[in-house]
Amino acid sequence: MPSGRNLAYARAKVEPGDYGDKIVYEGQGDKAYFTAQETYGGKLVENIVQATARDILAEALLRIEAAGHGVVFHVHDEAIIEGSGLTIEEVNDLMAQTPEWAEGLPLNSEGYITKYYMKD
Repeated sequence: MPSGRNLAYARAKVEPGDYGDKIVYEGQGDKAYFTAQETYGGKLVENIVQATARDILAEALLRIEAAGHGVVFHVHDEAIIEGSGLTIEEVNDLMAQTPEWAEGLPLNSEGYITKYYMKD
């Protein structure tokens, strides 16, 4: 990953399939145990994009905490901060800082104040 974190698939291998080679790994399917799962290039790219977004959010959450403000919880790309004394602009600035490993990546952030959690 660009952040230096690894993205891993358990026991991944390439096997012959009906239409050429296929990628198979062990993962959690519909049940609580691991089974053989198939994937393809597009799904792997989606995993990379989602993992990169997670790494960007994780760094933003750490910046907010380092600024002395606790994150109550987070949902996908949202940070929920309760009574921190930060303004929306300050939170947006902390959230939109580009990590060193993503130099040149344009980031932006929007936020709002509410008395209870809700989706914007």
